Amino acid sequence: MGFLPLLALVAFLSATAGASPQAGVTPPTGQVQAKPEIPEVTALRQDAVRGNAEAQYWLAFNYQSGIGIQLDLTQAAAWYRKAADQGHREAQYNLAVLYDLGSGVAQDFEQAALLYRKAADQGRDKAQLNLGVLYYKGRGVPQDFAQAAAWYRQAAERGLAEAQFNLAILYELGHGVARDLTQAVSWYQNAADQGVADAMYRLGSMRATGTGIPVDVVEACKWLSLAVTRAAPDKQKDYRETMADVMASMTPWQVADARNRASAWVEEFAKRVKK
Repeated sequence: MGFLPLLALVAFLSATAGASPQAGVTPPTGQVQAKPEIPEVTALRQDAVRGNAEAQYWLAFNYQSGIGIQLDLTQAAAWYRKAADQGHREAQYNLAVLYDLGSGVAQDFEQAALLYRKAADQGRDKAQLNLGVLYYKGRGVPQDFAQAAAWYRQAAERGLAEAQFNLAILYELGHGVARDLTQAVSWYQNAADQGVADAMYRLGSMRATGTGIPVDVVEACKWLSLAVTRAAPDKQKDYRETMADVMASMTPWQVADARNRASAWVEEFAKRVKK
């Protein structure tokens, strides 16, 4: 595939900008064997019944994850609701995810947006990210790229890599913000430094073409090679082809330099992750 033509690139970036991990506990599939409630959960339930928001949150979490109790997403949603109504930020966020995914409750993007906003207003970075996604897609709220950018920015400035990547896309496309390739490169760099493969790919591609940043084929090859090793399987072929296009214009010394830089990045990243 090599470098994406403009229309294909816009389609790729537009689709990716609305992507979010929707962090939460993934509902299991298949039959789940019943198990008795452990004493610690029974004590937690007693506090939850008495109205303790923190106990309500943890009881819901145990129901959602199946820790010490039979997994039950409907019960999880019910107890998250009780804690969320008392202003518990994590309960608001987790309940929003359940509404977003339709797990334990009927899928309801308006409820998801409402709850994400409550958690986002309390500084929850992934709530800010996911609220931005809803604005980008127009789910549960009117589609509004400027609002999407504003919420992505809040999460990005808190260091959330996925939000940094999404904000970079908006700057590259000029969606909700004035098109600014320098800003796009900066946010891609932040996300790439945290190991986001798609950000590495965009950063490498922009380095190779001098888009928003001076051409540097060695740095381009470094980031593209890192992207290949970390990319989802369905993207690896395209990423490899782009890297091959860049390497075709490089000297053997430059290729070796790029590989050394990539190896050094991997070692440095591993050290950062361990801290």
